[in-house]
Amino acid sequence: MPKTFRPVAILGGTRTPFTKSFTHYRNVTNQTLMTAALNGIVQKFHLQGHLLGDVAMGSVINHSKDFNLARECVLSTELDPRTPGYNVQRACGTGLETANQIGLKIASGQIEVGIAGGSDTNSDVPVVGTKELATFLLNLRDARTLPERLKVAAGFRPSILLPKFPTVNEPRTGLSMGDHTELMVKEWKISRADQDQLAFESHQKTAAAYAEGFFSDSIFSFNGLDKDTIVRADTTLEKLAKLKPAFDKSAAGTLTAGNSTALTDGASAVLLSSEDWAAKNKIEPLAFLVDVEAAALDFVHGEGLLMAPTLAVARLLRRHNLTLQDFDIYEIHEAFAGQVLCTLKAWEDATYCKTKLGATGALGSIDRKKLNPKGSSLATGHPFAATGGRILHTLAKQLAQRGKGRGLISVCTAGGMGVAAIVERP
Repeated sequence: MPKTFRPVAILGGTRTPFTKSFTHYRNVTNQTLMTAALNGIVQKFHLQGHLLGDVAMGSVINHSKDFNLARECVLSTELDPRTPGYNVQRACGTGLETANQIGLKIASGQIEVGIAGGSDTNSDVPVVGTKELATFLLNLRDARTLPERLKVAAGFRPSILLPKFPTVNEPRTGLSMGDHTELMVKEWKISRADQDQLAFESHQKTAAAYAEGFFSDSIFSFNGLDKDTIVRADTTLEKLAKLKPAFDKSAAGTLTAGNSTALTDGASAVLLSSEDWAAKNKIEPLAFLVDVEAAALDFVHGEGLLMAPTLAVARLLRRHNLTLQDFDIYEIHEAFAGQVLCTLKAWEDATYCKTKLGATGALGSIDRKKLNPKGSSLATGHPFAATGGRILHTLAKQLAQRGKGRGLISVCTAGGMGVAAIVERP
């Protein structure tokens, strides 16, 4: 018989303050950040000593020692040490993918409750040696006699000592996300002024959310910070217009430090459960995770690197017999203002929707007043794997405040992928 899936309740979330990389969290490891996010959930929901079904967490930039990161973080919390944990990695979609996996375990009846989330820090990057250095050291180790060691040593060159730093460039193209987004905004004819306008609005909305206390129950004090450090309440369109292009430095370049997300450190976590577990523990769900979809496009051969969320969303709409206009809130991750605007414009383009998304026509436009009402990544920052948890909790809380409604999440990722989700509060 077909299995009946149970509703997946979003009970709440916590996160560290997000901060610009190489500043407040310099030398703070992913394990420390992720453990702090987990402990935030434990303390918020009084889970000390509780045995949870599973914990799924991940990060994009990992040290080799982080091979069992999620489980090690669990063991550093006050959860029952028999609580399992495992790592997930889907680039910038990691946080949302962890929620998807924990949600599916709950929906199928495998577990009753679990935690999803992620962390990232560019301030503790895994600097490694070259392949040549590794080969040299291994050959030296394996040499058994003095003549063999001298022969290996004779092949030493100082250049093999040069360290290798991780980059966010696409291995297939050698281009950064910013470079790829420059190609996208040129293709879709997105202006610098429109990108700056969206960035300005993101800062204004985030600052307003802080002023009303929206983040007071989700952001906890960590490492001397009690709020995000990237948001600029005093930014203006005039200030943004003065910034120089950051990727295409010619007169044609439109992406700047102001309309692109800064390199960011931080961590987030979200508690998910069945309705029965929530009722038993007297926790009212904020909303419910209805469905998640991942998609990918062939960016190597001309499809936009960060356009895959358009396809993920289209698939969700078809699966649930919804239109793009059937949502009260749209949470679209702001990797770059240009990326968001390309996505919106693509959904309005009938030819694109027919050829790339398999739709019968344009998905149409959205009400921009419903877009990222509490701001998003341009203002809060974007610690790669932590963004999904931030967005999921932000959306669920807004729906709880409204009393009911439906929200759409869209997250672009490296490798030409995208993750989308539907969240509802009946």
